[in-house]
Amino acid sequence: MGRRNKLEKFVELLGFPNVYQNFDFLNPQLQGVNGEIVQPRGKWREQHFKNQNPLVLELACGGGEYTLGLSEMYPDKNFIGIDVKGNRIWKGARKALAANRTNAAFLRTRIEQVHLFFGPGEVDEIWITFPDPFLKKSKANRRLTNHNFLALYEQIVKPGALLHLKTDSPELFEFTHEVLGQQNKWKLEKSIQDIYNADVILPELQLKTHYEKMHLIAGKKITYIQVKLV
Repeated sequence: MGRRNKLEKFVELLGFPNVYQNFDFLNPQLQGVNGEIVQPRGKWREQHFKNQNPLVLELACGGGEYTLGLSEMYPDKNFIGIDVKGNRIWKGARKALAANRTNAAFLRTRIEQVHLFFGPGEVDEIWITFPDPFLKKSKANRRLTNHNFLALYEQIVKPGALLHLKTDSPELFEFTHEVLGQQNKWKLEKSIQDIYNADVILPELQLKTHYEKMHLIAGKKITYIQVKLV
């Protein structure tokens, strides 16, 4: 099929059974397939996945490459990719449907509102892969590992939940370490400054997105931080 424009993608998204969308950020209401109003908060496993497997989120998932890769690697877990851009989500959702990847779904909303769509302790794990580092100091509050976002995640994850950050930005890597040193709820489990020169690489870290491949070609180092909610 030929290339689709954004409008065509948005129309198609309405018919995807693995996509949920919040169109009005002032009204935290989700629409499922064909615009049906749904309320999966606290019931994602039962209502969408039809199982009781662990629930894993990928924040700012873009085209959902990591969500899809993890869902293939771990068929006994449920994955939801979250992004605010519908045309990005369309890519991952379409591929998931084509591959019959029933343990992968997508949510279109702002990360700042994630607590409105997941219940307390509902999430087992969070991945943040190559987010915008927002390098300007004036935009530090938009970095997905700042104090406000960590407090947000605490509202939806279980005690002992893992949070992963994979980034090519040394600035975001150092910033995250600084934030972690200023609080006592998230414990640093792993910190790797160059994952492809590390002694041991976790299976999940071997997944490479389109942008990660570009970063590697450009000679950038890929860093990784893993923390646990204590």
